[in-house]
Amino acid sequence: MSATDATTTAGTDERILRTSRLRKLLSRPELGSVVGAVAVFVFFSLAADSFLRPASLSTVLYAASTIGIMAVPVALLMIGGEFDLSAGVLVTSSALLSSMFSYQMTANVWVGVGVSLLVTLAIGAFNGFMLTRTRLPSFIITLGTFLMLTGMNLGFTKLIGGTVSTKTIADMEGFPSAHAVFASTLTVGGVDIKITILWWLALVAVASWILLRTRAGNWIFAVGGNKEAARAVGVPVARTKTGLYMGVALGAWIAGQHLLFSYDVVQSGEGVGNELIYIIAAVIGGCLITGGYGSAVGSAVGAFIFGMTSKGIVFAEWNPDWFKFFLGAMLLLATLLNAWVRKRAEATT
Repeated sequence: MSATDATTTAGTDERILRTSRLRKLLSRPELGSVVGAVAVFVFFSLAADSFLRPASLSTVLYAASTIGIMAVPVALLMIGGEFDLSAGVLVTSSALLSSMFSYQMTANVWVGVGVSLLVTLAIGAFNGFMLTRTRLPSFIITLGTFLMLTGMNLGFTKLIGGTVSTKTIADMEGFPSAHAVFASTLTVGGVDIKITILWWLALVAVASWILLRTRAGNWIFAVGGNKEAARAVGVPVARTKTGLYMGVALGAWIAGQHLLFSYDVVQSGEGVGNELIYIIAAVIGGCLITGGYGSAVGSAVGAFIFGMTSKGIVFAEWNPDWFKFFLGAMLLLATLLNAWVRKRAEATT
């Protein structure tokens, strides 16, 4: 082979072709959600005079963080090809466990927090175990868990406390330090910042590192794309999916402790329906319902869009009854935009 032929062959070998910046950009799952977030931000900046105030933006970030803490692990689970319909009530279960165990055992609240972590992770492991052993769809498995937790939250709260809410634990030992960790407010430049924002950003960073820099991240994409093919090449499918459900449980524990230490008491009926909001945030952020595609950053952007919409409507002094309409419209538009971006990315291949 001549030098010219070798050069020609090298120039057409797809293994050494350089990927253009445009192609890299279009291949990012969160691109559509970023475009949508910019549009929503500009829209409410024009529609509400108070939207751009530092205090207002802090409120928006707080609303986004309460959703984003759960949207991150839910996004990873969706990338792995599964759903968790029990995620919303699991947040409440986590808070109820901490509160009732601490109050009834007259223990330091940190004991209740620790017990809650163990039990919540066990529920996540149960979901993963049932999914991998029974081979039933995650929709059925987690719907069953959702119904059981909903009943247990109400039943145990009324059985132990006699009412549908827990007793206050604000005067118990350890409450101030637990409040500082899960529900405190930091002042930065004269603006109050809720600590949940830091929890949210930390989870996004850790999840992004797992997805993009670790072997476990490759496993998550593999089992979401084609679990049988992944199993054939040695990916531990059952362990990966169980770990993803335990990740959702960890997020639920963090969100549950924030709920408890923000208000001192917990209503047993809270959390129902929130699982759909977490899924919506992940889908708006670029995750596919079919799995194998998405990012943690995208889920954060989806949660931010949710926060901007929920608070932007209030700042614009519109009727909040229209919130669900705007949320549904954004879900459809974001899904269509994400599909268009993926087609453009494939067209540049």
